[in-house]
Amino acid sequence: MTKKLIAFDLDGTLAPSKSALPERMGEVLNRLLNNFMVCVISGGKFEQFQKQVLSSNKLKDAKLENLHLMPTCGTRYYVSKNKKWEVVYEENFTPRQKQKIITALNKGLDSLNLREKKVYGELIEDRLSQITLSVLGQDIVDVLGEKGIQIKEAWDPDNLKKEKLREFVAPLIPEFEVKVGGLTSIDVTKPGIDKAYGMKKLMDGLNLVKEDILFVGDRLSPGGNDYPVKEFGIDSIEINHWQETALVVETILAVI
Repeated sequence: MTKKLIAFDLDGTLAPSKSALPERMGEVLNRLLNNFMVCVISGGKFEQFQKQVLSSNKLKDAKLENLHLMPTCGTRYYVSKNKKWEVVYEENFTPRQKQKIITALNKGLDSLNLREKKVYGELIEDRLSQITLSVLGQDIVDVLGEKGIQIKEAWDPDNLKKEKLREFVAPLIPEFEVKVGGLTSIDVTKPGIDKAYGMKKLMDGLNLVKEDILFVGDRLSPGGNDYPVKEFGIDSIEINHWQETALVVETILAVI
């Protein structure tokens, strides 16, 4: 295995949407961290990484200095130093920018009649360097568990609703980038921000080249939020659920 760093998407790749790492995944990530640098990159905020990844008992004794966390597609970057997570950099919106984005997202929901009557938690979340609309609420999985995941998966399986919303909102805020995010979300960032952007920043910081990295994600087809990494030229493996990711990691560990 010639790779130096293995990078992963989070939701759908390392764990079910907004859910903690399954025990098996925590075990294989622990072993992977003993042999490689590992990056987790996602549109979620750092607190979501804490809840889904860092809370795993299987990672309590892991080599966390090898773990690189990139919330909001790499516009924030965290590393572990002396068992504390420190921000390497952050690229945040101004208050005025945030308000303009939030107004546009609300207008899109109402104009397209996509505002759901029953939601769970915040609809629009300020992730500092990214604003994310989750049409069913940020907390649906926390409240409903597996049923919440099923509802999210059923809401827009062909991405037509999210794409229609993206197309409506984007012209209202042309100075920003509006992208389809996860199962039920729209992400707004500064221009040029995607997971390839995050990978470039990480490569610069760690003095790596594309050939040093392997990326694993569940949305690597054109239009998916993992696709920019593949398009950038980093070797990528597309999976359908976290169990396949566990198999990929176990295979990597078997051949080193």
